[in-house]
Amino acid sequence: MNRRTLLQGIAGAAAVSLFSGCSRAAAPIATAAAAGAAVVPLKHPDRYWRERLSAAEFEVLFEEGTERAGSSPLDREQRAGTFVCAACYLPLFLSEYKFDSGTGWPSFTRSIAGHTGVSTDYKLILPRTEYHCARCGGHQGHIFDDGPRPRGERWCNNGVALNFVPRGQPLPALRG
Repeated sequence: MNRRTLLQGIAGAAAVSLFSGCSRAAAPIATAAAAGAAVVPLKHPDRYWRERLSAAEFEVLFEEGTERAGSSPLDREQRAGTFVCAACYLPLFLSEYKFDSGTGWPSFTRSIAGHTGVSTDYKLILPRTEYHCARCGGHQGHIFDDGPRPRGERWCNNGVALNFVPRGQPLPALRG
């Protein structure tokens, strides 16, 4: 670990303690929507999502939980299609972006442009890049720099935060 990483971790821990009383909605999330893209963010309270999602989906998407590695059938999904947010159904990934990372979670080389937002997560002390659905704000996973060439990105996603729509089937209407 270098000095800069250590200092970022310390600064992040301090920021977390300062903002620990803030609600999830108040957390800064940089999104393409904020930069003028077509995705319009939703502003629903947690009870709205709690009524529409399973307990496991709600925990991952809106309490930033993590499912157990190897528990999602989407990790083994190999058909052509689209992966959509389990909460609002916004398309997040195309099957062409999926690869087997060997981690036990569905992994992708990138998301659909403008459909995810990122923030910095300090839950493990050192900073990680966390990403969310740009529409509903639902937590999807983290981005790591150990993915395949040429991008080198691994978008490690919780399978319970996604639904899969096989190519040729209509995408569900956006929820929310």
